[in-house]
Amino acid sequence: MKGRDLLSVADLTGEELRFVLKTSLDFKARYYLGEVLLPLLRGKTLLMIFQKPSTRTRISFEVAMKQLGGEVISLSWHEMQLGRGETIADTARVISRYVHAVAARVYNHGDLIELAKYASIPVINALSDVEHPCQAISDMLTIWEKKSRYSGLTIAFLGDGSDNVLHSLLLAAVKLGNNFRIATAAGYDPSKEIMKVAEEEADKAGVSIEMYRDPLEAVRGVDVVYTDVWVSMGQEAESERRIRDLSKFRVTPEVMSLAKQDAIFMHCLPAHRGYEVVDDVIDGKWSVVWDQAENRLHTQKAILALIM
Repeated sequence: MKGRDLLSVADLTGEELRFVLKTSLDFKARYYLGEVLLPLLRGKTLLMIFQKPSTRTRISFEVAMKQLGGEVISLSWHEMQLGRGETIADTARVISRYVHAVAARVYNHGDLIELAKYASIPVINALSDVEHPCQAISDMLTIWEKKSRYSGLTIAFLGDGSDNVLHSLLLAAVKLGNNFRIATAAGYDPSKEIMKVAEEEADKAGVSIEMYRDPLEAVRGVDVVYTDVWVSMGQEAESERRIRDLSKFRVTPEVMSLAKQDAIFMHCLPAHRGYEVVDDVIDGKWSVVWDQAENRLHTQKAILALIM
């Protein structure tokens, strides 16, 4: 993976994805043994560029880089000349002379593709409108920890099927050999391009991808129930319609009771409590969301170490 971009989960083979997860587990174990500083990236600098707000992504990347002995520069889009009209191509050529990798959080996935095209350093997708690969890789680590495996499970995602996290999670899950169910309203189905890639990977792995309009049918007997916000960053003008259209996909104790007895509930956060999930679930016995959040740190260390 050295020197590679990570714009999509599709950029990784199943073998590479498993290696990232094993490396993440190793970093986490060493962290809890007291090896907080592992200077693998001493002398290296990561540039982070943000068009959108960030809590978990920014903090976990910055801490991960520092725990690996490197440095971080974090800038908003408008702090850079990008905000005054400098082209992405020119920016990419310049920053390639200064830093060793860039992680960018953008509204338009096409901007990431252009950044990677003209940069001579690795580009990492820190979230776009199409995918959130770092989140999905971290989620598979959490599933591994809670289920003692990362394959042979059935995962159900309830809510906005066109969600960026859903796209990456779907790709990661089927690459690793899991069945996947998507429960969403008409008009909120996943990207056709993502579905095409996911279906090809599912065929290779011998697993299934199923679409549902009824959330209760989707969660019946599953191992993992996952949801995300119904109104993502940049979709605020659509909030009233989205909340109305997706309201029946709320995760409640009644929904969780239809999953397996030992099922877990996952959410990438931030959560809009009372909308896509109720307090009794996100704070309840099923929830592993805080472990998910922590695992962003450990998987980010693995990704940075392997790429840089």
